[in-house]
Amino acid sequence: MTSVLQDVNSEMASLVEDVGRGLVQVRSNGRGLGAGTVWHKDGLILTNAHVVREDSPLVVLADGSRLPARVLAHDADSDLAALHVDATGLATVTIGDSRGLRAGEWVFALGHPWGVASSVTAGVVIGGGSRTAETRRPGRDWIIASLPLRPGYSGGPMLDAWGRVVGINTMIMGPGVGMAVPVHVVKSFLRSTLGKESF
Repeated sequence: MTSVLQDVNSEMASLVEDVGRGLVQVRSNGRGLGAGTVWHKDGLILTNAHVVREDSPLVVLADGSRLPARVLAHDADSDLAALHVDATGLATVTIGDSRGLRAGEWVFALGHPWGVASSVTAGVVIGGGSRTAETRRPGRDWIIASLPLRPGYSGGPMLDAWGRVVGINTMIMGPGVGMAVPVHVVKSFLRSTLGKESF
């Protein structure tokens, strides 16, 4: 039994480390405000609308490189923003299926809480959709999970147990409860703002 747990533990740590290469920090006015998720190798990055405080934020890649970013799209209602940096060959994330998530499944959130680079927290899915007790914005789909998000996780990826991105971390709903924008909502945002060729 111990060997099985050790194997699972090692596999999960490796999975998170791998996905972390597609995690960036998004800074505005010289401050560390949140995270971003590399969506496309040619510089498309997803984050939260509330993370982007100016038209030209700074993106810090996993290797420490600092690149000025341009805001391509911004939607406060869905709390999503698309950024672009002048770079190619970036490490990207693998996109999962947010509609297939079930209550009780393990999820992981990556981010930079309080400026601590590349941190992770874990929990299970509580529920999702647009009709949940935690939802403050009716008509929008969300993922609600029993994991503690902190300032700095916003804009980072929420992963399923296979390391696939199922959402973009967005807000804290109380002690030990966090919310994410589901991937299918992110895709809809990109289609409506940037066009199908953008992802």
